[in-house]
Amino acid sequence: MSLTAVLAQIDKNLPAATERLLELLRIPSVSTDPAYAEHCQSAADWLVADLERLGATVSKRETPGHPMVLGHLAGEGPHLLFYGHYDVQPVDPIDLWDTDPFDPALQDSPEGKVIRGRGASDDKGQLMTFVEACRAWKEVHGTLPCRITFFFEGEEESGSPSLIPFMQQNAAELSADIALICDTGLFESRVPAIITMLRGLAGLEVEITGPQRDLHSGMYGGLVRNPLHVMAGIIAGLHDENGRVTLEGFYDDVPELPDEIRAQWQALSFDHAKFLGDIGLTEQGGEVERTPLEKLWSRPTCEVNGLWGGYTGDGSKTVLPSKAHAKFTFRLVGQQDPDKIIAALKSYVHSAVPSDYTVSFKGEKGAPAAQMSITHPAFEKARKALSDEWPDAAAYVGCGGSIPIAGFFKDILNMDAMLIGFGKDDDQIHSPNEKYDLESFHKGTRSWARVLAELSKP
Repeated sequence: MSLTAVLAQIDKNLPAATERLLELLRIPSVSTDPAYAEHCQSAADWLVADLERLGATVSKRETPGHPMVLGHLAGEGPHLLFYGHYDVQPVDPIDLWDTDPFDPALQDSPEGKVIRGRGASDDKGQLMTFVEACRAWKEVHGTLPCRITFFFEGEEESGSPSLIPFMQQNAAELSADIALICDTGLFESRVPAIITMLRGLAGLEVEITGPQRDLHSGMYGGLVRNPLHVMAGIIAGLHDENGRVTLEGFYDDVPELPDEIRAQWQALSFDHAKFLGDIGLTEQGGEVERTPLEKLWSRPTCEVNGLWGGYTGDGSKTVLPSKAHAKFTFRLVGQQDPDKIIAALKSYVHSAVPSDYTVSFKGEKGAPAAQMSITHPAFEKARKALSDEWPDAAAYVGCGGSIPIAGFFKDILNMDAMLIGFGKDDDQIHSPNEKYDLESFHKGTRSWARVLAELSKP
């Protein structure tokens, strides 16, 4: 089947495709707020109707939360599952939006035209790039080069509480040769990227209690150990002079980066000085012997996300606080076990507090890292397809954040996942004035058409 004709159809369809996206963006499908539950239903209904127009067998599946949309479209090649989410973040603070977040529009910007509105980049615009690629294939050839399962979620922005049970209950219907996820971006807003590793997450809150009540520092200071000093010492001891985490066994399950991936990352010529300069900094942190991209993508971290205790109001109050609090999180890589890391922190904290102090923990959470095997032939085919569409050759990259769905596909369905997205660094996802470049929407659609063509080849 001719790819050239499909790409030409995508170009021809762009105005109508953009209007379809704007129509979907007008639905305020905020999943975290019960007041928008009806709108989440409407967004699911909209997607069902649109997939039906493609000729898919599709249904809205109710869950204890917002519905899933599950559809199947016949094709001639391998079976692909495409995942996206139709729910969006809340719009607050609304006064920082230049326009109504749910009255989307095509706007001019210094870099070209952009689609402005909540969900434009995360994830409705990205989701629709794939749908529009399938539409063009159908319009030109009457069929697709691959068999497709569409899997659209409505709770991604609220923690996906219904996702794991749904996947477990519908594992047979969801199983495919590989999963495709479009919820990521271009590297430095220009290089097409396939994410092959995602850091995991572990975290908890620590409370240290010393004296029974807050004390007058003039009466007790110097004799009583200040819980804030104890917490500060614990935090200071978590890293050595080279930036390495000191917890026992922390690096036991951390792999070294393969040489071929390290070479690709070096070829990206990441400008870490600009990256830091954009946030007003000049000096790196982290492990001193590691490159900037290794620190961001393939090395684990230990962070303090909050620290408080005592008097924090205006002016001075000479109090020696009874309690000190801190929130800790870890970004995990390789085979690091969140439970093991949390246990190591607890053991360290217990060893560092005075014997007459008490410690409590709460808010424990954790998810392991996800590593995709690039030995799967689909990865190199997809990299070629992306390289053919964009000026820069596509690269395998890492992601410092966590996208749990990729791990769920592996753990629940025993299926590899490819994460390919076309967002840009300045898309302002989760923030006021979110946008998606028209170029990202257009070339993203063309990219998926090329990926389908490549994956269909023996």
